[in-house]
Order: sequence, then structure tokens, then C-alpha cells
Amino acid sequence: MEINLVALNLGNSRLAVGTFVAGELREVVRIPHGQRGDWEAALAAQWSRLAAHEGAAVVAASVNPALEEPLAQAVQKATGRRVLWIGRDIDLPIRVLTDEPDKTGVDRVLNVAAAFEQMGKACVVVDAGTAITVDCCNDNGDFLGGAIAPGVSLMLDSLHEKTALLPRVEFDAPSGVFGKTTRDAILEGVYHGVRGMVKELIEQYAVELGQWPEMIATGGDAAKLFEGWELVHAVAPDLTMYGIALAYTEHHLHHDT
Repeated sequence: MEINLVALNLGNSRLAVGTFVAGELREVVRIPHGQRGDWEAALAAQWSRLAAHEGAAVVAASVNPALEEPLAQAVQKATGRRVLWIGRDIDLPIRVLTDEPDKTGVDRVLNVAAAFEQMGKACVVVDAGTAITVDCCNDNGDFLGGAIAPGVSLMLDSLHEKTALLPRVEFDAPSGVFGKTTRDAILEGVYHGVRGMVKELIEQYAVELGQWPEMIATGGDAAKLFEGWELVHAVAPDLTMYGIALAYTEHHLHHDT
């Protein structure tokens, strides 16, 4: 089937809007939640790319229930269509083997599904956004679970807000080994703290799997944290978008629609 789709990823900090035309991801626009007034115009612009395509749809994944109704209203106004929610209207594309599958973040599952679709074997996805998640699937593509930790911005905010003298700094990869200023020392701690956590987790996953899984990185801070790191197979900023498209495709194939 030909995929013509506006894919929406409603996260904790922003809305990502991506457009698939004939199965090809053409563009992704990311809008911070502080600019929610821009939603309708962005949606209308993306939907206009699909106006000539039959069977186009709007499909969303969300980890932010409070903003789902405002987003649904914006979609209706901009496109005249009802948004289809993954996990409710659209089935998840892989089995979720956690203790509470219905409480496992949809974005985490979609990221792993998209990675497995590309790798075809056990793999790990680290998503470095508001939170950092490190999730794993087996050789069957089953979502096994993973870990959740504070994201880079949460760490930096916490250091500033919970201490008397530490400044709030903007995140960047440190340039040396020893932090010679307070700012540099903070960056060293956060940068290497995240990478050390990820390395420890993937080593533990490898022990459980009996093999070393390939790792894909995604999320807003992924490039600064992981670009060029030998443990990372690829940095894929739009991984969730591909997971949304995969879920939509698999759902329709299985339901013969």
C-alpha cells in the first residue's frame, strides 16, 4: 500500500510533524509547546502536500495526555480529518513484553519497532530527549523493556536549581578531559554520566541476550551525545516518525484495509 501520512509525535516538550508522501518522509517540523499557537498553520501546510493523494491520514503517537485534545482539535481545523492515535485506533507494530504494556510509552515502542525494521535483529534504542530512554528488543522484534533516566536539560536544571552556586548552562559536548571551569565541569559530568549509563546498560542487555545488540540513537540531544561514538550504529533523529508510519502500515495490512 502507498503511504500518504501526516505523522505526529506529541512529546513532553514539543510536537513533531512529519509528512510521508508515497512512503517517503519529506519534512519534519518541530514545534515547542510554548508555541502551540503555530500548530494549526503547521498542520495545514503539511496536509497540503497530501491534498492530491487518496487515502491520506493523520496519525499520532503521544506521551502527553494533557495536550491530546488540543491537538485533535487543531488537526480537525487544519485538515478536516480525525486524528488516529497509535495504541487506540492503530495497533502497535511489535509485541510488548513489559509487565504493564498499556503503560509503556508508545514512543519507546515505536522507536524500537523502527530500529528492528531496519536491523532485523536484537537492537537497542537510546532516545535522548526530555527523558533518556534505553530500550531493547530481541531477535524476534519483541519489546523487552529498558531504562528511563532524566534527560540532559533536566540534569542541568536540577544542578542549578538545587544548589547555591552552580549556574544553568546550555548543553554541549565537552572539549577536553578535565573541566577547568565550573561550566566545563558540569558538561563533563552530564555528558560522560549519560554515556557511561548507556554503556553500562547495553553491556547488561548484551549479557541477557547472549549477544551484543546494535544501538540506534535518536532524540534532540542524540547528536551531541553520541555522534561518532563507536557504540552507536547510527544517529536517526526521525526514528519515531518511521515507527509511526510502520505502525500505520502494519495495522492496515493486518486488518486488510
